[in-house]
Amino acid sequence: MKLSRAASFLCLAPLAHACLLPEESAHESVGVVRRQTTNNTGIPIGKADRFNDGTIAPRGLGTQPPGTDLGTLLSVKEIESAFRGLAKEYSFETFASPFKTYENATIFGGKIGGNSKGKSESPRVFFNAAIHARERGSSDNLLYFLGDLLYANKQNTGLVYGGRTYTNDDVRKALSTGIVFLPLSNPDGVAWDQATNTCWRKNRNPAAAIPGNANSIGIDLNRNFDFLWDFPRLFAPTVAPNVASNDPRAATYHGASAFSEPETRSIRWVMDTFTKLRWFMDIHAYAGVVLYNWGSDENQAKKQGMNFLNSTYDGERGLMPDSPAAGIVYSEYVPSRDWADKTYAAMRMGNAMDAAVGRHYEVTQSAYLYPTSGASDDYAYSRSFANPKLNKIHGFTVEFGFGNQAASCAFYPTPEQYHQNLLETGAGFMEFLLSASEIGLGDRGSY
Repeated sequence: MKLSRAASFLCLAPLAHACLLPEESAHESVGVVRRQTTNNTGIPIGKADRFNDGTIAPRGLGTQPPGTDLGTLLSVKEIESAFRGLAKEYSFETFASPFKTYENATIFGGKIGGNSKGKSESPRVFFNAAIHARERGSSDNLLYFLGDLLYANKQNTGLVYGGRTYTNDDVRKALSTGIVFLPLSNPDGVAWDQATNTCWRKNRNPAAAIPGNANSIGIDLNRNFDFLWDFPRLFAPTVAPNVASNDPRAATYHGASAFSEPETRSIRWVMDTFTKLRWFMDIHAYAGVVLYNWGSDENQAKKQGMNFLNSTYDGERGLMPDSPAAGIVYSEYVPSRDWADKTYAAMRMGNAMDAAVGRHYEVTQSAYLYPTSGASDDYAYSRSFANPKLNKIHGFTVEFGFGNQAASCAFYPTPEQYHQNLLETGAGFMEFLLSASEIGLGDRGSY
């Protein structure tokens, strides 16, 4: 599955928008009208609470008989109930971010596994779900997987995700990494999208909203992190309009400043609080791809000084291929060992997702999908470059699924797609944890 540079561009050309709909590219018209040519909104959203107010723990497809139907998509209420059900059944530590959302929602999380007893010492792996509101199934994939992992550990069994099988030893090894997770990092946006079926991507902060324009509410949280956030100045002029947007009406509006939003500050708070974190996975839909750093430009391992911190290259980033005639030759530095470790983990994850149900996932560097600024995975990895006192965190993104083109919003999966996504992410998350365990959980800033 390893892709050459040329092959990467060719293979990923159809995925050029991934988390974005074609009409939402930052350089195109803003204030687009969502597709409403059909009443098809994909798999129904749960109306009751199948976890009985946090007294029942969820179990995914990895610990249940083949063909098990988990029913409807988890509502926002059920996501919280499922989380509390897991915490009650397995007695793991829970926490709440100190930052409330615009609509006063709490961003909650948990810590499971690991070998040490210290509150902030154990977790090495961080899973984040539902940063983009409309990417339905993100929270479900994570909670059902963790339910499987904890159930299999308690019952001394293994896991089966379609064509991928894991032993109880694998389960224990995966848990030994220590996992911290946020199952719902954009609660306001998800609640709005589920209530309105409007294919909503952003949060619901109206700080920059234009009167009379509903699309101008909210900030794209995955453009709000402090990594090359000031994209008009830092990226090449021909690339910058595609990287993010300064226009509140755009789907990729990056906010008034880096970390302007309580949701992104909450994710940073997790990284600051759990100081031994080393691996980060942000869960998105729907491009059928596993991504690793960097997302700003193509990687290089020879010129250490050519990096996102060096102002010499301001205005040159993101152009692929480069334009030597225009004096633009830039690639993002990554140590060769880091690069090898990232591709190894991502390849294992992609191969496992392929094997689960037979659909093919591409594996590539994030920039080959499209250059971005202010993304969570790049911020995670950039922290130790900007401040060597911080632990290195490898950043990854998985874009699960392949879209429901018959729905009013392609991010709303069919029941069959929802089922396939659960199997694929279950296998992929297992390989991610096993890779983290095998590659290393040490505290050193570099290998």
